[in-house]
Amino acid sequence: MLVSAGLDTVLFGVLGLLIGSFLNVVIHRVPKMLEAEWAMNCAELAGQEPKLTEPYNLLQPRSRCPSCQHQIRWYENIPVLSYVFLRGKCSNCGVRISLRYPLIELATAGFFALLASQHGLTVTTMVWAALAGLLIIQFFIDLDTQLLPDDLNYLILWLGLATAAAGWTTVPVKSAVWGAVFGYLSLWTVYQVHHRLTGKQGMGHGDFKLLAGLGAWFGVEYLVALILLSSLVGSVLGLGLMVGGRIANRDIPIPFGPFLAGAGMLAMACGPGRLEQLVPFAFPFSQLAR
Repeated sequence: MLVSAGLDTVLFGVLGLLIGSFLNVVIHRVPKMLEAEWAMNCAELAGQEPKLTEPYNLLQPRSRCPSCQHQIRWYENIPVLSYVFLRGKCSNCGVRISLRYPLIELATAGFFALLASQHGLTVTTMVWAALAGLLIIQFFIDLDTQLLPDDLNYLILWLGLATAAAGWTTVPVKSAVWGAVFGYLSLWTVYQVHHRLTGKQGMGHGDFKLLAGLGAWFGVEYLVALILLSSLVGSVLGLGLMVGGRIANRDIPIPFGPFLAGAGMLAMACGPGRLEQLVPFAFPFSQLAR
């Protein structure tokens, strides 16, 4: 039994490596796809003919080195291993490949393996793994561009509600619905108060939608805990960015989406019921779930 459980964990971890490689593509291409779509919409509104370009989506064109445009061969695209064998450099021009690519692959594999160890090879594991992948995507897209694509936020929200309705998680439908409602309204209220007091936009509307999605997945009783965890993630990430030189000026805004996505991943990592034991004071809305 233990051998079978361990094998399930390893196999799901390997699947996570493969999915993590695809997540790198999504993180890189989705913002560029959005820019192309916005440019086309602007051209149409201006009565201009949109510029014809080559197909650019998650499948086309094939991956290339951004420096020399060398087309990546299949054996140069094996998760983690190719990075090690190539010593972190392009095989054609020798330009260094970002360490972030294998780290995302390893992080995805780690979450997939952890979820399999918690739930086994079940539908529950698969739906939580889908959320992990979506949160990793939103984490890095927002960190890079300060954008939280609506399509991905809505996917998180509707998947959360659907999985609760289908009984694939232990979150009751009532809790999922109220989690989505209060998740959105809580940050929307903070935004409105801040905007009226300062005249500035403290966060983007995508943050409201992402917390609504997390509320749908974890339930209304988890909202306070998620906000507390997002503060923890924000402190660690903000310090890391300052030490790494990404933020030299403290007046430069830091996107809030990575904090929320990181909070969701931490809550998943704790596993069912563990977070309630660690921080019981962070669950004042438990009665709403009943």
